[in-house]
Formats: sequence, structure tokens, C-alpha cells
Amino acid sequence: MTIKELQNKITELKNAVNAVILAHSYQSREIVEIADYTGDSFQLSVWARDAGADNIILCGVRFMAETAKILNPEKRVYLPNPLAGCPMAEQFSPDEIRQLKKREPDRAVVAYINTTAELKKLCDVCVTSSSAVRIIERMEAEKILFIPDANLGDYVKKRVSNKDIMLIRGGCPVHAAATLEDLREAKALRPDALALVHPECDPAVVEAADYVGSTSGIAEFAKNSPNREFIIGTEISVREHLQYDCPEKSFYILSKKISCPNMRLTTLADVLGALNAVKDGGGGFETKMDKHDILAARKCIDEMLRLNG
Repeated sequence: MTIKELQNKITELKNAVNAVILAHSYQSREIVEIADYTGDSFQLSVWARDAGADNIILCGVRFMAETAKILNPEKRVYLPNPLAGCPMAEQFSPDEIRQLKKREPDRAVVAYINTTAELKKLCDVCVTSSSAVRIIERMEAEKILFIPDANLGDYVKKRVSNKDIMLIRGGCPVHAAATLEDLREAKALRPDALALVHPECDPAVVEAADYVGSTSGIAEFAKNSPNREFIIGTEISVREHLQYDCPEKSFYILSKKISCPNMRLTTLADVLGALNAVKDGGGGFETKMDKHDILAARKCIDEMLRLNG
């Protein structure tokens, strides 16, 4: 079966079982092509809420499927490859955060959306990379514990100087792998290219970039900029998608090290398998959560929506 034939089979089955396919921006091109929506993790959950379909196929990683379920408790959410996790989201246990809260009881806990549902239950507010600065500025609390990404936390801390923000060691090992030397080498090869990087990157890389933003922010900047050349400092699949979307421009990767193996796990065959599971009534592909856990984890997301509104 060719890629196109498999894509057509997926689209046919998706329509038959009333499903919507959501793909994170880090997914492969062949998956993005069959997705109804492509974007950041929180964006995908909001789209899922408004899509009207009974079943959600979330092509991404586990915490994204959990977030989609939290925001859409009445719908069935499927993660095509159950092994697709996120080292950043899963690096801290609930017990570790409980101990930190005991030691720092006067700090409000702010969780990057890239956290597990279990951690979200312990947090006061959730943030995305694009909303973190604005939300923390609007919080009443003066003292903050920011988890789990210290690089994003450093980016926020430098821009919200009136808050006492405590960081703990942690973050995305993929984005953190890129170094300032990588950026200098990329700039030397392409001196006219603007460097667009994600705030999960090392602070030295962030400070040397021409633009810093979320994955969606990077894409929008590149599409709308009059500049013709760009060095993309986030997951390398984004460079490929931008090259398809803007064939008149040139895109280069900051570092080949910014490649997420968990995002690479999901294949078209996995998506077809998840749709067959929907047709057959469920199975191991479905993300299930207790309603009490959903309500507990949703509180910090609702607070994010309130402060970001």
C-alpha cells in the first residue's frame, strides 16, 4: 500500500466513525497532511472541543492526549502510539512536587502545559509557552514555583522582574541539546538568516536569537516576515512544514539534535490502528481518566483561561 492509499483509507475510516484527527506540529509530514487540525498541544485541545466529532485521534504524546481528555471529558480520545511519552512532562513525580510545596508553602505553583495530568492536579495555574509571561504578570501571587521547564522559566523570569520566581532543574532534553555554538555555526553558514527559537532552548541560545516564541509563533513569524531565510530553533519537522508552506523562502535547522524521538513514534499505520480501535469499540489506544481526576486537573487550565482572557 502506498502512502497516499493509506492516507485515503484513514480519511475514509475517520469519516465513517465520526472522528477528528489532531496532529502536533512536530509530527511527520504524511500525518500532518491527513490531520484536520495541526498546531501546539493546547491549541489542539481547544480545536477538539469545538470540532463536534465524538472521537479524537491525537497524534502527539501522552500528556497532549490527557489534556484533550480533560477539556473534552464527554469525548473518546485515542493516542495512536501508546509509547509516545514526553521526558519533560514525566520527569517529576507528584510526590516530588508535594514535597516542594511543603517547603515553599507561600508559592503559587505554575505548571507548563507540558506536564502530566497528575501534576496538573497539584498546580494553581497552567501556562503555554506563548502565554506564560502574560499569565504570571496577571497572577495575584508574588512568589511562584515554576515547573517543569527551567529554560522556559528563565525566559519568563527575565521578563517578569517584579515576581519572585523559583525554578527547579528540568526541561525538554531535545530543545536543551542545542548550544550557542550550534547557533553560531548556523549563522556563519547562513549570515542573512534570522534565528527563530523556542524558549525551551538553552538561555544562551534564546538570548542570541532574532525571535523567541512558541512553535506556532515561530511559524507565524516566518510566514509573515519579509525576510527570505530562517534558522529554525525547534523540532526539525517544523522546518519541513514551513518549507512546504512557504516554498519561496529558505529554512534551515539550528541543530540536528533537536529531533524528538517520541514524536517520531507515531506512523500512519498507528493512526489507522487507532481508527480501527474506534470502530471496534476501544482498546488500549483510548486515553481514559476518572471524572474526579479530570475535574482536579482542569482547575489549573480553567485558571489559565481566566487569566489569559
